[in-house]
Amino acid sequence: MAQISVHQPEVALSEPTLVEGLPGVGLVGKIAADHLIETFDMMHYATCHCEGLPEVAIYHENETALTGPVRLYADPGHDLLVLQSDVPVSPTAAEAFAGCLTGWIGEVDALPIYLSGRPTDPDDERATYGVATGAAKTMLSDHDIDPPDERGAISGPTGALLYEAHRQDIDALGLIVEASAGFPDPAAATALIETAIAPITDLAVETESLLERAEEIRATRQQLAQRMQQSQEASSKAEPVGMYQ
Repeated sequence: MAQISVHQPEVALSEPTLVEGLPGVGLVGKIAADHLIETFDMMHYATCHCEGLPEVAIYHENETALTGPVRLYADPGHDLLVLQSDVPVSPTAAEAFAGCLTGWIGEVDALPIYLSGRPTDPDDERATYGVATGAAKTMLSDHDIDPPDERGAISGPTGALLYEAHRQDIDALGLIVEASAGFPDPAAATALIETAIAPITDLAVETESLLERAEEIRATRQQLAQRMQQSQEASSKAEPVGMYQ
């Protein structure tokens, strides 16, 4: 049965913000999510058992316990939830996954922030853009986050999540950052955090370590990035579609 299993029901959250970290272009969402979980020492709060998710058991360094591949972490002090995924989510499972997670988000009255990379050949600067549904649109202008500079589409599960929010007319934010198409991109994840996630959530997030550990992060995430390229199952991608496509 599709559901979100909460392991810490005693944890009190009040209208939390949920940052989604599915792996996609440049692994920007995953890198940003992993960094938030580590920075705030967040607790494993829930596991996603949504239809279509890979049936795999995840083991962790220096631990004997197993976890599911798609998990939610919580920091009740900051009313923060972060979705962490250790596997690509197949586009064929996107609709079922989006319905499963969106239903639960409504139950906990969370504001979701969905993350996506736009494939590019970036230099030192990674531009960040924002889209939104419902009343969340005002949050983008409040924090000086520009809309996209061209027509495009967000694909994969992240696109499905945003479309489900749009279809149900619920508040949600989508953040798009320019990112390397072929390699993990800690610089793009840093830009997402500094220019959008931190201001929107009103959190002070240290990011220097992301850039200092850039080579280490690229090395440890490269296998996942290669697997996604081979299977063409990037969980999210924002790309231009052109006037007549």
